[in-house]
Amino acid sequence: MATVDITGEQFASTIEGNDIVLVDFWAEWCGPCKQFGPTYKAVSEKHSDVLFTKVDTEAQQQLAAEAGITSIPTLMAFREKVLVFSQPGALNAQQLEQVVDAVKALDMDEVHAHVARSQAEAAAAAESNPATAGKTSGPQDGSQIPEA
Repeated sequence: MATVDITGEQFASTIEGNDIVLVDFWAEWCGPCKQFGPTYKAVSEKHSDVLFTKVDTEAQQQLAAEAGITSIPTLMAFREKVLVFSQPGALNAQQLEQVVDAVKALDMDEVHAHVARSQAEAAAAAESNPATAGKTSGPQDGSQIPEA
């Protein structure tokens, strides 16, 4: 499958409507982004069960800001609506394949349980100390994939 360009208006529905979604945040002026683009496209053609998307950070500045993008390219992977991987920097084909394989291999029952525990701990901490409400000590998104 080829890559699909998405906008801020499409982002949430794309994540919610697909089991596995990879998102490449990029810009036309970015040299590493241009180098990563053909690799991303080639790997996308090998995995018809994964939706490979691209977000142009220049055209979608608000989405990039909301996603916390501070360096491009940045690759994010979502599985069952949970952010399970996020890493800035261009990957080679082997590294990207490892990310895709790792995302596919995740035990999502375990990931969802981890997310639920983290949310419960954050809620309990906020209840016991209202001054720290909304502040967390680490990722609350179920990230379990080591950096490539």
